[in-house]
Amino acid sequence: MRIAVTNCNTTQAMTDTIAAGARAAASPGTDILALTPTWAPESAEGWLDSFLSATAVLDLLRTCPEPFDAVVLAGFGEHGREGARELLDVPVVDITEAAAHLACLLGRRYGIVTTLDRSRGLIEDSLHTAGVAQNCVAVTGTGLAVLELDDEERTASALIAAAHDVRDHGAEVIALGCAGMTGLDRRIQSAVGLPVVDGVAAAVRLAESLVALGLTTSRAAFPTPQPKSRRWHPDDDSGR
Repeated sequence: MRIAVTNCNTTQAMTDTIAAGARAAASPGTDILALTPTWAPESAEGWLDSFLSATAVLDLLRTCPEPFDAVVLAGFGEHGREGARELLDVPVVDITEAAAHLACLLGRRYGIVTTLDRSRGLIEDSLHTAGVAQNCVAVTGTGLAVLELDDEERTASALIAAAHDVRDHGAEVIALGCAGMTGLDRRIQSAVGLPVVDGVAAAVRLAESLVALGLTTSRAAFPTPQPKSRRWHPDDDSGR
């Protein structure tokens, strides 16, 4: 099967990190199609960035010339999940939702370590919409911006400190709250002594399961968009 994994920003290095994590988690025979929006913020931090990123990712998915069997939305707390499910006829798995669901299978209460504190509101709202907010005891920022995650040692140190804080709030499981943190789960788990869920890995495995089971999005929940003219940008004449 082929799974499209979409970055939510235009930073190619971030896409490369996400793709590496997705491929490490994927089963043999699963092809990862890593996608980067052609327009969007260089990093998504806050409401403005999130809404812009959502539209850019939806535009990317609707115009992608290559076929895929499922989509992983690799933006933690970002908007666009519901729109993508209306747009596409294949399963759409958001890393925020995937991480939370897997965390709930491992413990009664979980916490999230993320980038800047300004992302907390988006993450909390996303968890609430997905129906898993009641099990989350804390969302803690590391003080690092998304584009600062390229320093692995600094990122790991900040994540470990934030993970200890989340554990002190009663978390029994920890989720990594940014796609750029993928691949650091085992290191944080060893340092904190709690299960740590990588959202990218979780989403890839869940997407594989949905495809293998022949399941896709319920049209009762997410109806196909109404036929009408839609202009995505000034030079768009597709009418879709």
